[in-house]
Amino acid sequence: MSAKSTNTKESLKLALEQKCQKFAARRDSMFFAKAVENLAGIDTSFTLALPPADDLSCGITLTPDAPLSPRELEILTQSAIALKPWRKGPFRIDSLFIDTEWRSFMKFNLIAPHLNLAGKEVLDMGCNNGYYLFEMLRFNPKTLYGFDPSAIYKAQFDFLNSLAKTPIHFYPLGIEDLRDFSTAYGQKFDCIVCLGVLYHRSDPIATLKNLSFGLKKGGELILDCLLIESSQEICLCPKKSYARMSNVYFIPSIEALKGWCERAGFGGFELLGMQETTTNEQRKTPWIDTLSLEDFLDSTNGLTIEGYPPPLRGYFKLTKT
Repeated sequence: MSAKSTNTKESLKLALEQKCQKFAARRDSMFFAKAVENLAGIDTSFTLALPPADDLSCGITLTPDAPLSPRELEILTQSAIALKPWRKGPFRIDSLFIDTEWRSFMKFNLIAPHLNLAGKEVLDMGCNNGYYLFEMLRFNPKTLYGFDPSAIYKAQFDFLNSLAKTPIHFYPLGIEDLRDFSTAYGQKFDCIVCLGVLYHRSDPIATLKNLSFGLKKGGELILDCLLIESSQEICLCPKKSYARMSNVYFIPSIEALKGWCERAGFGGFELLGMQETTTNEQRKTPWIDTLSLEDFLDSTNGLTIEGYPPPLRGYFKLTKT
């Protein structure tokens, strides 16, 4: 390795470390971290349930190895409440049930039969609070990484992992950091899972190229994306918002998405399934204190409140050539 290459890697490592340090020093990060610090008052250890890989999931369960005292249960409950809103889950921790906005096991059960993770190095890009990472532990991967730049999601992960004590590596980084991370640490992945992210990016082809860069040759990308139904290579480009989400930029047809993936260096393009997002999967619960899908659809015609087609998701397995 040349001196120039070594210097480049060290510079990238330093920049990423500084970015993570700045993240930890942010006011919101420190605020949410306090809720996690309160868990130090719980002396009981927990066991994370890991069912067989082919079992259907209904959420993540953490069981105390000894009965919790009323004080410990109160600390657990109040810490979880302080970390609202909880989007992905659900999580059962002793008698505490965190009934999250999304019943994420429905999505996971759809993609699980297509996961080949045993002994693999795996990244969940845009991992939220790590729900899918905890699910993937039962597939016996070699390593599990999660990237998400949200302070509250990082705190929720820390809350959960302080109990589960898994070897998952969580970084408060985004897709735009993956290229530098892979270069700095020589870390490329056998599989990247990227669910519910692509349509939030203003440059989807650049996003797919970054994901491709982070994969080993022959590596797989498990992708979930909103779709519009059309046989043509077209996209819906919402003027202001889609289902009240102002950060939705491009919703492609399958043919348009396939073209993006080919431009980004993916050869294999396999449709795993399509599924409408309904209020059975995404809904208001006491654990979010905000509006949800039912508030973003027009009950008279089934369209979004902006008049667009309702959310339809496609699930894909892509292979890097």
